[in-house]
Amino acid sequence: MTSHADIDVIVFDILGTMVDEPGGIGRGLRTLLPDIDDARTSELVEVWHAHVAEQQQEILAGRRPYAASTVIDLEAATRVAAEAGINDADAVRSLAASGQRLEPWPDSVPALDRLAARFPVVGLSNASQAALTRISAHAGLRWHQVLSAEDARGYKPHPDVYRLAIRNAGCSPDRLLMVAAHAWDLRGAQAVGMRTAYVERPVGDPPSATDSFDLEAKSLDDLATSLNAA
Repeated sequence: MTSHADIDVIVFDILGTMVDEPGGIGRGLRTLLPDIDDARTSELVEVWHAHVAEQQQEILAGRRPYAASTVIDLEAATRVAAEAGINDADAVRSLAASGQRLEPWPDSVPALDRLAARFPVVGLSNASQAALTRISAHAGLRWHQVLSAEDARGYKPHPDVYRLAIRNAGCSPDRLLMVAAHAWDLRGAQAVGMRTAYVERPVGDPPSATDSFDLEAKSLDDLATSLNAA
């Protein structure tokens, strides 16, 4: 079992793990389209996420030069607005900004504070540095440090992104615990030797039958209780 003594630094994914990204984009859509129903909102949020995933994969595959998350989010907002029949540039920029006005999950702020009292806590996200400043401020997330994949000119799950956290910590990878609601993210962390903790969220990528993470928790609050008691 992973214990307090095994861990020097806790590294957190942010989008989906600490904040409700789909919910924030959905609110942006409902502001833009007051009469939109939940089903159509979900469809358009999926269009956004599909564009982001496709473009990040293009960058990772070397088929597109690196572009920051704010650039890709603006593209996604433009695509979503076009599907909704909107081409007003100000409306598109407002919709893109909704990707930075994300609410924390109910336990994110208090559990992060609990863990920060005993461990260095570091955010590690595919969001750009500019976006992370706004996301963390809006959600009230208080990090000891926040790192962006922008500094590696790539995106998770590329190993170079996780190595940002390892270099920042100045210790061996197995002294870092990566916390995420996405199994794909944790697999990327495992590949560079980091410890892993899956936290269940309403959105995310649950573990498969073949995954084996060091810790699994129903919530971040549960994870904090487990680590602080270990």
